[in-house]
Amino acid sequence: MASLEIKSGTLISLHDLHPSSPFFKQGASLRITGKLREYSIEACLATIVDGDDILQVSTEHLRDLSFQVGSVYQFIGELLIQPDNEVVLQARVGRNVDGIDLNLYHQSLLLLRQFQANHLNNPETM
Repeated sequence: MASLEIKSGTLISLHDLHPSSPFFKQGASLRITGKLREYSIEACLATIVDGDDILQVSTEHLRDLSFQVGSVYQFIGELLIQPDNEVVLQARVGRNVDGIDLNLYHQSLLLLRQFQANHLNNPETM
């Protein structure tokens, strides 16, 4: 019987999402933030960017979320990897996070990873 457990989205940046990344796995549950570059209502497909990094986000399961190009959004969902290594995040949660300082957000991600690495390798420091 398949597990019906919904996994929390691992907090990553778009820069972390590449084929050699440990996060680049079929069905990986991820939380990703980026600026909306374009949105297709017909295809339910958002394109988000962060610097030079781009990701397609399927929004077919999202309700009551209006999209505005140029706004910053955060999505939680599962990664779908196509045979040509093209990826789409199948979003199950989405929210507008305008006002977030993306540089500070990236710094906090680095600090979080350092903290986790230190405490996972040395559990008695917790």
